[in-house]
Amino acid sequence: MEIGVNVPNFGPGTNPGVLRRWAQTVEGLGFAALLVSDHVAVTPDVAEQYPAPFYEPFTTLAWLAGLTDRIRLGTTVLVMPYRHPLLTARMAANLNEVSGGRFILGVGVGWARQEFAALGAAFDQRGRMTDAYLRAVRTAWQDESDYGSRRIPIWIGGNSDAGLRRAVRLGEAWHPLRRTMPWLRAAVDRMRAHATEQHRPVPPFVPRIALRLTGAPVAGADRLAGEGSIGQVVDDLDELRQLGADTVVLDPFNGDPEETRRPEVAWQALATVAAHRDRYAGKP
Repeated sequence: MEIGVNVPNFGPGTNPGVLRRWAQTVEGLGFAALLVSDHVAVTPDVAEQYPAPFYEPFTTLAWLAGLTDRIRLGTTVLVMPYRHPLLTARMAANLNEVSGGRFILGVGVGWARQEFAALGAAFDQRGRMTDAYLRAVRTAWQDESDYGSRRIPIWIGGNSDAGLRRAVRLGEAWHPLRRTMPWLRAAVDRMRAHATEQHRPVPPFVPRIALRLTGAPVAGADRLAGEGSIGQVVDDLDELRQLGADTVVLDPFNGDPEETRRPEVAWQALATVAAHRDRYAGKP
């Protein structure tokens, strides 16, 4: 099981220098992947949670590809209906090529109604658009002479059964976001059931979980995976490995944009997790 990190590419404390340090820190600590989020128009509904500046993911990751050597680079998640699928196919393929095959295309249907309106995209059709656009992207990639020959992993984001069914139907990894361990256990069972129902292989499981370290254990049924003492976080990672997770993405952003002014807090939490790597990797 590999561990990735969701890096905030937005907020009042984020700038190119901070993004550079994020990349150096995540790669230096030995994590396998660095992923960023996607918004195009920072409309009021977006700004409430993810205020400007918001660095566009393709350009940001292309720049970070030149500052890193081995870490994989991806999106968690690109809002699929926001861009023409041939543009997405082109940018993803080019980014994969210039990074030496390190790109992961995580995609989702989106949630921000005002942003959809600003971009002239149909919010009520976002699921159907995502399905159609994904088919178009994969068809475009089949022309290897035009789009590059390296296989780009696709992660299907979303916590709904629609997202899960989409992952199974397309044979791509399922990428649920920030849930409790009981929910994730049940989700793995649902994923296997959907695969059996559709007569399809079980897709890879690549959840994104929180990372919020506390001095004392966190109790309660609503505790998110990745939240609590280092012992709880390590136990969560070990259980996800046993559940068959291929990659787990740690998300150290916990909702307050002011956190982006203090990235050292997240870096220390990541260093603490990295120091316990043998425990969640299943090594004696």
